[in-house]
Amino acid sequence: QVRLVESGGGSVQAGGSMRLACTVSGYTIGNNAMGWFRQYPGKEREGLAVIQANAGFTYYADSVKGRFTISQDNAKNTVYLQMDSLKPEDTAMYLCAAEGGSIFAAKGAGWAGRFFGYWGQGTQVTVSS
Repeated sequence: QVRLVESGGGSVQAGGSMRLACTVSGYTIGNNAMGWFRQYPGKEREGLAVIQANAGFTYYADSVKGRFTISQDNAKNTVYLQMDSLKPEDTAMYLCAAEGGSIFAAKGAGWAGRFFGYWGQGTQVTVSS
């Protein structure tokens, strides 16, 4: 019922920028925390950024702080991740997640004081040197 669809991934050269989008249906993002994660091949998901817009709350992992910016448009029910100064080590699958859901969710994860139980399929970002 809750669906998250990421878009905007692709290939970019180091130092470049990309903006990812996560469009959400069956769920109102304005009252909840939304997050962006990434996953390297063979690794677990890594939290990158969280936003709870109505609380004026954002949180960033040290690895992306100052380079990535999370935002959302409630009217479009869409969350964004603006990525600047991209590095080759940013190459990963980027996933959008929404707060809530079952703790038994297959992709459920806790990060930044929130539990994320709703996930998109991910969008690949490749940064070349």
